Amino acid sequence: IHRNLTCVCVCVCVLQVQPSAVRISSGVRAGSASPAAGFMTCSRVRLCSERFCSGLVSVLRTCADEEFRCRSGQCVSLAFVCDSESDCEDGSDEASCPVPTCSPGSFQCNNSVCVPRLWACDGDADCADGSDEWPQNCPGGTGQKPRTVCRDHEFLCASGECVHGSWRCDGSGDCADGSDEHNCTAPTCRPDEFLCNDGSCVPGMRQCDGNPDCRDHSDETDCVTVHACAGPGRFQCRSGECISADRVCDGQRDCRDGSDEPLKDCNTNECLTNNGGCSHTCSDLKMGYECVCPAGFHLINRTHCEDVDECADADRCTQICINLPGSFRCDCKDGFELDHMTKDCKAVTGSGAFLLFSTRHEVRKMALGSRTYTALIRRQKNVVALDVDVHNDTIFWSDLSLKKIYSAAAADPAHHSTVIDSRISRPEGLAVDWVHGNIYWTDGELRTVSVATADGSKRKTLVSEGLQNPRAIVVDPQRSFMFWTDWGEAARIERSGLNGADRTALVTDHIAWPNGVALDVLSGRLYWVDSKLHTLSSIGVNGDGRHTLIQDQHTLPHPVALAVFEEKVFWTDVSNNGIWSASRVTGRDVAAVAEHLQWAEDIVLYHSLRQPSGRDWCRDAAVLNGGCEFLCLPAPQTNTHSPKYTCACPDHLSLAADMRTCVSGASRPHRAPASTYSSSCLTHLHSSVCLFTGNNAEQELVSSPSQHPRVLYITLPIVAVCLLVVGSVLLWRHWRMKNTNTIHFTNPVYQKKTDDTVHIFRSPTHGYLFAGLCSMFSEGSQCFYHTNICRFVSVNTHFITPS
Repeated sequence: IHRNLTCVCVCVCVLQVQPSAVRISSGVRAGSASPAAGFMTCSRVRLCSERFCSGLVSVLRTCADEEFRCRSGQCVSLAFVCDSESDCEDGSDEASCPVPTCSPGSFQCNNSVCVPRLWACDGDADCADGSDEWPQNCPGGTGQKPRTVCRDHEFLCASGECVHGSWRCDGSGDCADGSDEHNCTAPTCRPDEFLCNDGSCVPGMRQCDGNPDCRDHSDETDCVTVHACAGPGRFQCRSGECISADRVCDGQRDCRDGSDEPLKDCNTNECLTNNGGCSHTCSDLKMGYECVCPAGFHLINRTHCEDVDECADADRCTQICINLPGSFRCDCKDGFELDHMTKDCKAVTGSGAFLLFSTRHEVRKMALGSRTYTALIRRQKNVVALDVDVHNDTIFWSDLSLKKIYSAAAADPAHHSTVIDSRISRPEGLAVDWVHGNIYWTDGELRTVSVATADGSKRKTLVSEGLQNPRAIVVDPQRSFMFWTDWGEAARIERSGLNGADRTALVTDHIAWPNGVALDVLSGRLYWVDSKLHTLSSIGVNGDGRHTLIQDQHTLPHPVALAVFEEKVFWTDVSNNGIWSASRVTGRDVAAVAEHLQWAEDIVLYHSLRQPSGRDWCRDAAVLNGGCEFLCLPAPQTNTHSPKYTCACPDHLSLAADMRTCVSGASRPHRAPASTYSSSCLTHLHSSVCLFTGNNAEQELVSSPSQHPRVLYITLPIVAVCLLVVGSVLLWRHWRMKNTNTIHFTNPVYQKKTDDTVHIFRSPTHGYLFAGLCSMFSEGSQCFYHTNICRFVSVNTHFITPS
């Protein structure tokens, strides 16, 4: 082993290094003097799998001018030197640091870190030691955060947050300070109950029944099913005894009922006749025979073999699985290349991938395969949620303390814009629809899921009912779905269309605190971490193929967020203070990506292949914005008849009958099951309303007067003239009848009756009810009622004049 290398490898492998090759053995760390010429970098030519060498860190290289070399040879940003946070593995970036002097506009924490003066004594601890909120540092105030008011059935932690009341004294610390487990008595269960590892009790009869009843599944661990006659060397007599298989058909009765010596079956080779009926291989036994299938096939009815569909397991391949007779083959999507050793798909197009993660006051950037990160966005108050639009090179993030959502160009992160700053309280989850140019976020305080354009100019609340504690959210623009977690009393993961339609619950069982969620668009699988159950799991976007990849309290003490790319899943953990990775197929190969991170929150992966392009039907429509007056939102593609998009209005408006424009106080059109017909025209001070009901009519609510002022100006004079003319005719007729003797004949066959029906046919097969702003004018013997929706309605008028 060359002593000028500093690296760790988790397997025995050979790397080609320029100018010579070096063998690196498992678990060996080497490093000492300065590197010799030629050993500055390792070539990318590898003779072993990258997955098995995932622990390999950078060979001693020349650090950039803006980097600091740790004693271990690691390079970190100069900005992280003497910031009271160890970024070098050996902590050398914090060694021999002078006591910092803060500027007049800053506050110096007790650990010497400087934070903006405005952050001190605001009820929100920003120093790692909380010294910016200590009473002695806050003259004229308590310096303490206002007492949090928890909801019903919640427990208030001493550290200020709220957790479920049922988690109190359950054996697992859920508060940041573990106060939910203080002053708890030792858990005890009844003699007929099973004590779970988390302290809860379940009926004893449910232990080892194949269905986990404890939240931590401890009732199904260490279960051993014993079968007295299991194994090829045993034979079960029909009378109940268990004997050795060697004693079958040996000429001596060993079973009480003699079932080990049947005269018909012993010493008979059934395979000689028609291969025993087997489709493949027939194996003769001492008693009877059995059909055997080749590898990749399984027996379906004791005689016939059927091909095993290995691709039914969604995690068989990382992207594409092709089933073959007796086997299968993995393939990759465009832009990826198959690693034939690991069967993983590696990105071969696009720029290098890197991770973006938030540490409350900063958004940092780290290239994959490197343990060096830099600060991208600085001096933030409380960054919680994070996402990116790779195509537009834009970063979005939410600030929990300032209650705002921001965006910035990745090339110029110092200049950012405010996207949402009103009607928002606790934006804990954020997702970007990179195809349609919208953002989605959850609000844990308002209990809503909302959408807005990328600039925040148009927004709408999509989900406002049935939510308790919505947290993380991701979107799938190709299938037009969004997914979010809810760690309420009935914790779950839900799915709905990007327009809020077709809402359904994907995960409702064996879930307690789903903190983070990530989507692999290419494979169509959803991943999430549970901070209560300490699990990392995955499921298909349609709710099929659920797998638990990792379940371990030490590996996942308190995971917060996760991201997926290629064959790996990455997650942040606030208890382990770092970023970790593992195989997203097996959950194995757990490795540290970055350590010694304070307040590691959200994490996203930045690469063009993670956000494949798609068609925006709202832009491709024949009319601008799909013809929508306000928002055009993609509709979930549940079948071939699904609409491509629907229109949406602001929260205070609703869609009109045309399902495109927005009106005040309106509702969506509905079918009217009326079997009778009627018509009338109501006139009041501000507008006229045509009301038509019946199986061949339609209804729309009254339009706002402000929307049609010109119609009113025309309608009112015409109505007045009509009334004046009709009134004059009636007065003249009354005068003539009083002063003239007449004989009046009427024919009832031709007379118009008051209960005659007015029909408005939209379609001969559809019945609707319409109501809308209408105008009235007369022409000849007809009076017309006109509306922008009702079209024309004519009512024949007949004045009976004296003979």
